[in-house]
Amino acid sequence: MLFRQKKSGGDARERSLWGDLISLGMVFPIAIVLGWYLGQWIGGMFGYPVQGRLIGLAWGILTGFWELFKVAKKLDKYDASNSGDANDGPDSNFNSKSDSGGGSDGA
Repeated sequence: MLFRQKKSGGDARERSLWGDLISLGMVFPIAIVLGWYLGQWIGGMFGYPVQGRLIGLAWGILTGFWELFKVAKKLDKYDASNSGDANDGPDSNFNSKSDSGGGSDGA
């Protein structure tokens, strides 16, 4: 059969995070372009279209980075809830090796 129902492989929270990460590729350009044109339109109403464009562009860039921050915060919370021990991260091996005091001195 061509259309088979797939088995659910991951939890809904993980799929939601993947959706958020994929949507970031659309949020950045849409926010920037929308900020540019809205800034030009509002600035034009007050007689300053160039300054309005720049303010709208800055607003769009800040909006894109705000979305990135929110997704990174959600991803960090997801990672923290899935890890059993806080010292199981990639830096845990680095810290234990650097605390040993041993190392090659090149001699």
